[in-house]
Amino acid sequence: MASEYIEDGGNLITLGIDTCEARGSVAVRRDGALVSVQKHESAEDYSSWLLPAVERGLQNTGTTLREVGLLAVASGPGSFTGVRVGLTAVKAWAELFGIKVVGVSRLEVMARRLADAPGYVAASFDAQRGQVFGGLYWREGKLGWNLIEEEMVIAPDEFVSWVAERVGEATVRWITLDPELFAEAPRWKERAAKGETVIRCGDGLAAGVAELGEERAREGKFTDPLLLDANYVRRSDAEIFWRDPASHGK
Repeated sequence: MASEYIEDGGNLITLGIDTCEARGSVAVRRDGALVSVQKHESAEDYSSWLLPAVERGLQNTGTTLREVGLLAVASGPGSFTGVRVGLTAVKAWAELFGIKVVGVSRLEVMARRLADAPGYVAASFDAQRGQVFGGLYWREGKLGWNLIEEEMVIAPDEFVSWVAERVGEATVRWITLDPELFAEAPRWKERAAKGETVIRCGDGLAAGVAELGEERAREGKFTDPLLLDANYVRRSDAEIFWRDPASHGK
């Protein structure tokens, strides 16, 4: 029987997928609680790693893909190859088992790790070739999160400058998988002088993908699997940055 999303959360199994770059993961949530995370910690291509990782995660919780009620997937930004593998798998499972789907931004998942206070949050991670994928978010209490303009691929120093121009005198909280990329950025030193710091984001982001997916599902904000598309930010850049098989996009 096709899996169904149970809106009250009872007996809901959510599978979260993040294949945006090498530090990807798979997570399983049951009844609103995280029960399993499988991290991509090898050089194995996602095309061969993903399905066994999903099976391990589900087996650890005594379930199968047929019992999953919601597929939550990070649709980017990130590696052209990595994102494509994750979305292709989710589309196939959605069609085969009739599972509902929610696509979310990896950068928003990162930003939401700093949900303890309202204000601006700048999230980023390495895009290779001296650039980062970045997004600026504004959280206003119970009103939720809003993306300021669009996510981008940009040099770290230019990202800091772009953020500064949009926030004015406001304080920004910064979260990234790669804080070392900001260490020598001249404009970052200006932000540091204001007392701002860069918080290192932990990996295993599929857990946040699954949690955000459940939130969107409760609001009825599902994604049509046929319309589920990757956010590469700029496809031409993504294809160039990640063509090297030794890059993060495995």
